[in-house]
Amino acid sequence: MLARSARIAVIGAGPSGITAVKNLLDAGFTDVVCFDRNEAVGGNWLFRLETSHSSVFETTHIISSKTLSQYHDFPMPSWYPDYPSHVQLAQYFQSYAEHFGVTPHVRFGTDVVRVEPLPGEQWAMTVRVGEVESHERFDAVVVANGHHWRPRMPSYPGDFSGTMMHSHEYKRAAGFTGRRVLVIGGGNSACDVAVETARVSTTTDLSWRRGYWIVPKFLFGQPSDVVGQRTQWMPRAVRARINQFLLRLLQGANRDYGLPEPDHAFGATHPTVNSELFYALRHGHITPRPDVARFDGHTVHFGDGTQADYDIIVACTGYWIAHPFLAPDVVDFSRGPVPLYLRMFPARFPTLSFVGLFQPLGCIWPAAELQAKVLARRLSGAWVPPRDLEGAIAEELAAPDYPQLDTPRHTITVDYHKFKARLLKQLPAQWRSTTTVATVE
Repeated sequence: MLARSARIAVIGAGPSGITAVKNLLDAGFTDVVCFDRNEAVGGNWLFRLETSHSSVFETTHIISSKTLSQYHDFPMPSWYPDYPSHVQLAQYFQSYAEHFGVTPHVRFGTDVVRVEPLPGEQWAMTVRVGEVESHERFDAVVVANGHHWRPRMPSYPGDFSGTMMHSHEYKRAAGFTGRRVLVIGGGNSACDVAVETARVSTTTDLSWRRGYWIVPKFLFGQPSDVVGQRTQWMPRAVRARINQFLLRLLQGANRDYGLPEPDHAFGATHPTVNSELFYALRHGHITPRPDVARFDGHTVHFGDGTQADYDIIVACTGYWIAHPFLAPDVVDFSRGPVPLYLRMFPARFPTLSFVGLFQPLGCIWPAAELQAKVLARRLSGAWVPPRDLEGAIAEELAAPDYPQLDTPRHTITVDYHKFKARLLKQLPAQWRSTTTVATVE
């Protein structure tokens, strides 16, 4: 338990960081300092044409619906569309921060260089503004720096002579006019980039190493995640089979579009939410390709023995989980697993916590808001974690919401509804009664 006068640092003023600050202030903590390298709150949703912290591009819209993406304490405006744009989302987060008095607690234009544990469960922090470094001490540290900012590039035999970039660097399609483009990956970014570039490129090919489940943004006239919410009472395996049946009934099989079929059940990888990919494939705007075998100058050889020449390759191959300000002997989650209770609390450091370090099959922000409420209660002494925290963490890791493929992308997956339910159990009953939670098995 910390005194209300304790100094608490929050790293990152994105969607997770601002709700952490808000809920710490609600709990009565008066000395909360948030550090962010940008000039405004919003994190990943602060679009820039130049390569920066942000991974969104010019036409990005959220892939979860407004209904299941808003904070409980601050609903999105009623006039927002079902899938808001990055501009609307940045405005939403900034309005949230202003409304709850978060903004005055943020030091903008500040990089966190090092965070080191001290005796007495305190923390030494080195921050930098421009070229000037300074040192401060805090009683607790909350890490909310996101996990979509350090690109993970693929490695293939040979050398590519054209331009190879990560989707993190992709900002708009204009620079792809008249170019031969290869997009590698089957996730949301890959399919969005392929659809975008295909409108202006000479050719756009899409390389998949496995089949993915493609989910349209709307089913039966409703956002697909809203439709999916209505089946939460069913056992997981039954839901997966129903989802697979519906997708094949409404869209056909992947092979109908020249794509490999998924070799896994729905939920074993993150579904790709896209309503334009199949259209572009069947209209000849995108050509499907198998996995890359090797590079040879501008020529790319594929696993089925075919080859083609390209000017640009966009690798949409995910991100590393990275906390460069923390020494590896403090935490290193880059390779997985991620041993945190409720995806928040490490066993070794009672005054260190993480908010938003999970990937739901759905949106992060509503559950990050609940994490922030639990965090505030822990630091204020109103909530106590299990005595055997290491054992509780081990139980969580042994019983994931979905048995996912063993890849770097799938080390922090949770089920949106189940995870929210677990967090709500840690909060007072009167608060839980104001939040709708689907029944889970």
